[in-house]
Amino acid sequence: MPPILALPFPAIDPVAVAIGPITIKWYALAYIVGLIGGWYYARRLVLADRLWGVVRRPSPADMDDLVVWVALGVVLGGRIGYVLFYNLPMYLADPAEIFAIRNGGMSFHGGFLGAILAMLVFAWARNLNGYTLLDIAAVVVPIGLFFGRIANFVNGELWGRVAPDFAYAVVFPGGGPLPRHPSQLYEAATEGVLLFVVMALAVHRFGFRKPGLLGGLFVLGYALARTVCEFFREPDRQLGYLFGDHLGPLGGGITMGMLLCVPMALVGLTYVVLAARGVTRPRVPVETLREGTIGA
Repeated sequence: MPPILALPFPAIDPVAVAIGPITIKWYALAYIVGLIGGWYYARRLVLADRLWGVVRRPSPADMDDLVVWVALGVVLGGRIGYVLFYNLPMYLADPAEIFAIRNGGMSFHGGFLGAILAMLVFAWARNLNGYTLLDIAAVVVPIGLFFGRIANFVNGELWGRVAPDFAYAVVFPGGGPLPRHPSQLYEAATEGVLLFVVMALAVHRFGFRKPGLLGGLFVLGYALARTVCEFFREPDRQLGYLFGDHLGPLGGGITMGMLLCVPMALVGLTYVVLAARGVTRPRVPVETLREGTIGA
């Protein structure tokens, strides 16, 4: 018997804006708002002199161009990652579905790798420090994560595990009659709000004077937050639990999301240590230090 305070899923139209035949769904709007919000914040960061010291910074114009590269990296990487990691047999059977993005299916881990590749290529093309671009992205990405997870909730997708004893569980359409954890909101709170606060405090404390530090901190923080939330999130139906079925406080086992977070956590921790030791810091010519040049 469901708890008395179990909540019905709010009847929210998945279409946010409709003008004639043109429709914009909440999910697409979340991507747009996340990219614009991240772009605006990134421009503010590169203009803050106190954050940079002698480390060469990108210009606001670089940020204007980079957002296009990152958008392509996120979309292409997110789709390719979902195809490879989450439902490869289906797409091999029907390759045309790979291009049907309108039907859903995006992987954060794939989008993350796609964005990194786009930033590294952009850094090479503009003769910029790749670590620096990754650090800027690390500070602004939680904005997009927050809106993306809210859009997941609005769409009634990626719901949580059955929670018959949780008073504020939600009965999702398509999720069966039993109430479930609103795990999308847990992810919005941790991967979005909490990680945004952590990164804002980190950039205020360290600035961008230790290239790679903020990027490593974000990767490590996301891996930890996502792993915790995976204990409340229902695994993808076509995959289920990869290992075990009675692990964790809510039962269940190891999911693909957890597995993909392991290398993320290791890489993030490695770069935090290397940056803290000054290994990733580029050498600055003595003449530059004497002149006090901070770069364009």
